[in-house]
Amino acid sequence: MARPARPGQRPTIYDVAEHAGVSKSLVSLVLRGSSSVSDASRAAVLAAISELDYRPSQAATMLASARSRTIEMLIDDYRNTSFVGLVDGVRDAVADHDYYVTVTETRLNNHPTDTGHYRPASPADGRILAAEPGALDLTGWVGPVVVAGLRGSIPPGAIVVASDDAKGSQLACEHMLALGHREIGHLSGTGGPAKHRRTGYSRAMRAAGLPARVFGTKGGTTEEDGFRSALELLKKHPETTAIVAANDVMALGALAAARIEGRSVPDDLSVVGYDNSPVAKSRYLSLTSIDDRSNEVGRAAAEALLTIINNSGTPPTGTRIEPALVLRGSTAPCAT
Repeated sequence: MARPARPGQRPTIYDVAEHAGVSKSLVSLVLRGSSSVSDASRAAVLAAISELDYRPSQAATMLASARSRTIEMLIDDYRNTSFVGLVDGVRDAVADHDYYVTVTETRLNNHPTDTGHYRPASPADGRILAAEPGALDLTGWVGPVVVAGLRGSIPPGAIVVASDDAKGSQLACEHMLALGHREIGHLSGTGGPAKHRRTGYSRAMRAAGLPARVFGTKGGTTEEDGFRSALELLKKHPETTAIVAANDVMALGALAAARIEGRSVPDDLSVVGYDNSPVAKSRYLSLTSIDDRSNEVGRAAAEALLTIINNSGTPPTGTRIEPALVLRGSTAPCAT
């Protein structure tokens, strides 16, 4: 007769094996979902697990399966609020698959090796790259890589899941044009997303037969960058009545520059951001923005990665997700 688990102690895999009358290795096979276990043996093990209230530790499960059950997501700036929706989407996608998500900020956790390349902080079955590859050397990394968002360069073999940034910025500019604005400037920066959004703005202005005025292409995309670029735009082109920013935090900087220049938003200066981040959704700011549907991008990226890791379907080839304009109080018809 099988003995019960030791009183006051958490049951172990050995207790389950003894209770079910099978070997420890067979219990491990059941825990891994192996198809090589007979129905009768599987039923006995599952009954023992239920009767003993056995809960395998994460570490034991990892060792048994030779997997970490972890997905690492790499971002390049934790201050960028556009990552909020992306991380939420990844989390939602892995919730039902018994995977954990770790988020690594590549600059904060930059552990250089002898070659000067970033070293991953922990083992992972796969990675979601939501940052510019830059000096990251992915050649020595184990597991597949899915790129979330349009980047300046794409690692060999990686698939891309992204919102159509060029189309989104074009939507923002066309919105301004529909409101009667003709003197429309654009705040940009370095990096893949900014480049694609710049392309969309320029395309819309060109189609309307108007000059494209782009500022900040060699800088970053922070609030301070947006402030400096908007201030430069408004001083050089005081006739400007509308600004399309590369993201919401740059638009926030543009609002500050408008105040310094004595401009009222939206009465005599309309501003549209990008990402539909928590900044844009603030009732106080009420910022018109392009929703890049980052939650859906994160979900699709995670689902694609899980498909590759588990070899559970046709390997994905990449996905483009349609952006959408979200109207709020920072844009209005041109007053001039």
